[in-house]
Amino acid sequence: MDRTAYVRVEQVKPLGDLMQQIAEHKGCGTSGGSGKASCGSSDGPEDMAPEVWEKVKNHPCYSEEAHHHYARMHVAVAPACNIQCNYCNRKYDCANESRPGVVSEKLTPEQAAKKVLAVASTIPQMTVLGIAGPGDALANPQKTFKTFELIAKTAPDIKLCLSTNGLALPDYVDEIAACNVDHVTITVNMVDPEVGQHIYPWIYYKKKRYTGIEAAKILTERQMQGLEMLTARGILTKINSVMIPGINDKHLVEVNKAVKSRGAFLHNIMPLISAPEHGTVFGLNGQRGPTAQELKGLQDACEGEMNMMRHCRQCRADAVGLLGEDRSAEFTTEKIETMDVVYDAESRKAYQELVERERQATVMAKKEEQEHLAKLADAEGISVLVAVATKGHGKVNEHFGHASEFQIYEVNAKGSKFVGHRRVDLYCQGGYGEEDALATVIRAINDCHAVFVAKIGGCPKEDLTRAGIDPVDRYAHQPIEQSAIAYFMEYVGKVRSGEIQHQVRGDASIRQGAVLAPTA
Repeated sequence: MDRTAYVRVEQVKPLGDLMQQIAEHKGCGTSGGSGKASCGSSDGPEDMAPEVWEKVKNHPCYSEEAHHHYARMHVAVAPACNIQCNYCNRKYDCANESRPGVVSEKLTPEQAAKKVLAVASTIPQMTVLGIAGPGDALANPQKTFKTFELIAKTAPDIKLCLSTNGLALPDYVDEIAACNVDHVTITVNMVDPEVGQHIYPWIYYKKKRYTGIEAAKILTERQMQGLEMLTARGILTKINSVMIPGINDKHLVEVNKAVKSRGAFLHNIMPLISAPEHGTVFGLNGQRGPTAQELKGLQDACEGEMNMMRHCRQCRADAVGLLGEDRSAEFTTEKIETMDVVYDAESRKAYQELVERERQATVMAKKEEQEHLAKLADAEGISVLVAVATKGHGKVNEHFGHASEFQIYEVNAKGSKFVGHRRVDLYCQGGYGEEDALATVIRAINDCHAVFVAKIGGCPKEDLTRAGIDPVDRYAHQPIEQSAIAYFMEYVGKVRSGEIQHQVRGDASIRQGAVLAPTA
């Protein structure tokens, strides 16, 4: 590792102080389905080639387990785009929305490189630098590859990623490989131009604008060609797909099969974001997004074909921090100009070693608990959903009223796995509980049997109980999946004894109380 390219800044803080500082920032806390470092499912180091494991083990987007320990950042150096999507409206100088295509400021490659050093010196578990817009990375090739060149020289331990719609991808695969970019994301919403014409009004290809089926046909052919080329070069590829009810929701099963057959490593099916205030075509014409249950159903249907990513946060093009948090406001160009930045590779490495020890302790805690599941032979067919309030690090460590999202885990006799997240309105605002907000929280998690929290007040606890959701605070600050398995074993014991009757929680109308009627 080249440690000669340091940029002087403020003195690097001690590791203990850094650990405390980072713990105070909100991130997500999820982990894989079997206690191993997951790549969308339960894959760990024993399930893949060593060179692949090295690429994914601390990548928060490619490893489900890693994403609550390691951070990423995006730099907004690519404003132009070569296609138009009906779900996209790029916004600049916007700090109030959290979705792809939105940034507070555009950067030059030189500004981006300085920002990366500033972030990496402050957030030592930041391991990944991505270019995801706000347009398309490969519609801005000079800016994209110049940025990668600068980062490779000054921060060689940071992984490089890019996201693209794939239209220009075949033209730049060789350059991507030459820059040591190990991870590429392609947004693929269809493999049938009949479907694609309803998603893409136009593309701009070889200095000509195409529309309708012709545009969709060119786009899908280029996407599949680019994916095959990346696979041939050993570059890991994640496929992003936007689930649009009534347009491509059923078709995404075919997309899943097509990208798997061409070597895609991971498939991320995301919900359409279509609020009218975003100004997208779909938002303005009333196209709805999927429900959480619809999204999970589609992900479940595709999971048998290939690894599924379920922890995506549909990040801004200038996102900074753990997935589920945004610290970009701390690193504006104006603030960075006043910072003395030192890129201390040794301190970063030492901190990441601490992160790994914490991570392995969490994995072992889950493994120990999971061994007891083998004794639950009569639990076959029982499955529960648990919502978790967490700040990150794989722990139940958030107050119910302070949670802006809940992580959802599915637990059965085979173990626990993360299956999604639900964004909610804050219940506690200004020190007081908001009843309207509580109602939205209950609606968001009404298919869950329980909600795990670090702490909860009496009023929300009563309302959750009436809604049939068990509010649980006895696992405060404990590992999430270990706690979920322990809860499941208690739950099965109550079913065995007749204290409760197991019911599937897909329909809110079945909830009449926290304790269900005894088995007849």
